[in-house]
Parts: sequence; structure tokens; C-alpha cells
Amino acid sequence: MTYCVGLKLKRGLVMAADTRTNAGLDNISTFRKLQTFEVAGERVFIMMSAGNLAVTQAVVAILEEEFEHPDEDDENSSLKTLPTMFQAAKLVGETLKTVRQGHVDQGLSSDAFSASFIFGGQIGTEVPRLYQIYSEGNFIEAKEDTPFFQIGEHKYGKPILDRVANQEMRLGEAAKLVLLSFDSTIRSNLSVGMPIDMVVYNTDNLSIDRVRRIEQDDPYFRSISAKWSEALRTAVETIEEFDI
Repeated sequence: MTYCVGLKLKRGLVMAADTRTNAGLDNISTFRKLQTFEVAGERVFIMMSAGNLAVTQAVVAILEEEFEHPDEDDENSSLKTLPTMFQAAKLVGETLKTVRQGHVDQGLSSDAFSASFIFGGQIGTEVPRLYQIYSEGNFIEAKEDTPFFQIGEHKYGKPILDRVANQEMRLGEAAKLVLLSFDSTIRSNLSVGMPIDMVVYNTDNLSIDRVRRIEQDDPYFRSISAKWSEALRTAVETIEEFDI
């Protein structure tokens, strides 16, 4: 399993993904699920994946190849040349749909090859945008009322995001919130684990220069985890008891 979170704020984007994959209790591995694409000063993309690893890796490999070697006669075939974020999200969805259909054509069940992506970034003067892309290739965009997306094992980390996340947040504040969401998830589900890959992107920067891998012994993560546990215990103690 996995856990990925993306927040779209007025100040930019905060996106993070864990790195654990497992095929049973005795077959746990670490794979990077957060990928970036960049043409400095022109466009940036951040993409996170959940689901069948063979599918997600194939989608990423195809997009990377098209990014490195775009078709000069077809600007719609590569993230490097597409003019808008909407069209970029559409390309990711179409690539996912094509990869999954290839497995189905071999007689395999489509349910076994489900996958999803959170895809965000900015092209030129267009505002940063954030999308959730489903297995079928369709997608939705984050708006003011829904400033974040989650994929994978999302239920444990969702309550704090529902209560706190908003588009006015500072990026550092949002990054803290995302890590607390991960802390809650990791504590409650063994299929999600460290390290965590995180990108913090400032609107109009058009460069991915704040990428960090947070390991198990990261001092900041350990500190906020301990403080969050203590804050929750204190909150429970200070709320009046139920009158039986």
C-alpha cells in the first residue's frame, strides 16, 4: 500500500509520498513514488503514484521518455511541450489508461492493475494546478473548497486535513500539516512507512529546488510526532467528561 498527499495553496504546492511497497508481510521494499519533471524557468511537474507498481512505473517511464525526446511535430505528446496544465493532466490520464488496457488485452483482470496519481505543477504564467487522476484515466482538479487530494491508504491521515487545511496556509505550515497526517497514518497502518519524499513549491518559482527525503530518525519529524501525541492527550484530558 502507499500514502500520498498533495495540497494546493495560494502560495504554491506541497506534495509528499511514502516509499513503502509490500507483497505480503515478508516482502516489503522501498520504491520512490514521487517524480518530478522540470524545464527551469518554464514549467515544473510533480507526480505521485499509488496502486500496481508495474503500471505506475510504466506510466512514469513513458512520460519520462517523451519528456526527454519529445515529438517535434506533435506538441501534445509530451509534458515538455504541452501548453497548459489541463492538457498535461489529460496526457497523464491517457498514458495510464493505455498502460492498463495493455494488460487487459493480455487477458488479465483490470482490477489487478488499478493505479492512481496526484499530478501538480505550473506552466509559464498559468497558476499552479493540482489534479487527482483515476485508474480509468479521468481526473478532477483541486479547487478552493477541496484544496487537497490523497491516494492510497488515506483514511487515517484525512481527519486532520479536513479540519485544518485551507488555501491561505503558509507553505511551511502546510508541510507541517502533511507530516502530521503521515504520522497518524504510519502509526495506524503498517503498509505505509518511512522514508517520506516531499516537494514544497512556491508559485511562479518555475524551479523545483525544495525536495527533501525524511528518514525515520529525522529530528523534526520525531519532534512534531511527540508534540502531536502530547497535544492530543492534553486535549482529551481538558475536555469535560461525559455525564453518565
